[in-house]
Amino acid sequence: MAAFRAAFRGELIWPSDPDYDEARRIWNGTIDRRPALIARCTGTPDVVAAVNFARTSGLLVAVRGGGHSMAGHSVCDDGIVIDLSSMNSVTVSRRRRTARAQGGCLLGAFDTATQAHMLATPAGVVSHTGLGGLVLGGGFGWLSRKYGLSIDNLTSVRLVTADGAVLTASETENPDLFWAVRGGGGNFGIVTEFEFALHRVGPVRFASTYYTLDEGPQVVRAWRDHMATAPDELTWALYLRLAPPLPELPPEMHGKPVICAMSCWIGDPHEGDRHLESILHVGKPHGLTKATLPYRALQAYSFPGAVVPDRIYTKSGYLAELGDEVIDTVLEHSAGIASPFTQLELLYLGGAVARVPEEATAYPNRRTPFVINLASAWTKPTEDARHTAWARDGYRALAGHLSGGYVNFMNPGESDRTKDAYGAKYARLQDVKARYDPANLFRLNQNIPPRTA
Repeated sequence: MAAFRAAFRGELIWPSDPDYDEARRIWNGTIDRRPALIARCTGTPDVVAAVNFARTSGLLVAVRGGGHSMAGHSVCDDGIVIDLSSMNSVTVSRRRRTARAQGGCLLGAFDTATQAHMLATPAGVVSHTGLGGLVLGGGFGWLSRKYGLSIDNLTSVRLVTADGAVLTASETENPDLFWAVRGGGGNFGIVTEFEFALHRVGPVRFASTYYTLDEGPQVVRAWRDHMATAPDELTWALYLRLAPPLPELPPEMHGKPVICAMSCWIGDPHEGDRHLESILHVGKPHGLTKATLPYRALQAYSFPGAVVPDRIYTKSGYLAELGDEVIDTVLEHSAGIASPFTQLELLYLGGAVARVPEEATAYPNRRTPFVINLASAWTKPTEDARHTAWARDGYRALAGHLSGGYVNFMNPGESDRTKDAYGAKYARLQDVKARYDPANLFRLNQNIPPRTA
């Protein structure tokens, strides 16, 4: 311990410290764990010191970036939390159209830095998400149909492996490791710096509208059929949720299950208007909103209010086709949504995501465009059972049609789904794991154990 203290330049937080409870708290309030030590790192040397201390002490390791892991992997009981939240700088090269971001950076900070130069790279849609965990699982959002997944725009990473070594992984340096971290999660080391290619992204054309569930069959089928041939610039997603008390919505819709259709055009806003018009008048839309927004503002659109959920439970899967039977099941289950924060998400990837060769990265399911995510979210601990049951029951009803699962959407009890999520890539991932983390030090994740002889 004395050697660790001498080598560590950041802040060590112990259970007896007054800020311990706040430091161990993560976004998903259903997870309540008490680590033996929280090591808040200031840079790569601190991460090396913490990894070496954990390995030699036999401590369980949790890695925290934004603390946004739905499965609670950002904190552990009795082990050490290697906290990267102070490592949050972003450096942008406008000339090279690249950005370097430290491992604890949040999406909002990354977008702010890159959009200052009218540049961006694909990421998630919630600004307070940690960049690291999202990217290592794949990463998709509003830009993905045009520019691919987050990992498709990743050019290199700097990471600390289980033996305390600091490595760079790219297409030309440690390429097996670079393949694995692009979709394989945090199984192979702690990434302290990411380098991304950036794209010019100016104002985007955005629209949203609401439909009653009675309109559901027509709306969802129209969405399914349109997206099959939609241009890459168009992203159109459906969120089945309770209608908020917006003045532009009829009062009788407030608090009732509805379909919120959100769409954006990445490109010339005038051209976007023409394309959006073709989808905005399906059925009988209510509360139509159209705006030209900075991309950064679009990224902040999720959870824009002062109250956000702090308890969440998700179940998800991919579909190659969205048949009428699945649509009927989705609509029937959505009628039982009971929290204003809960939503059943229908997403369509395709576009640039599907054009990357399947073998290029560890991320699976590139050719499977539909994603269904039952995201149950709420605020009161007394309602845990009710809201987790909603997600589980919906998944059970849909499971026969779903394949795999997006590792970033998996909940605390789904470690048994990891092998299925990666499919044919799982064995190769095990081989890479055996090379870089043979003792499985980094196992608090959607874990891929090393292959044994």
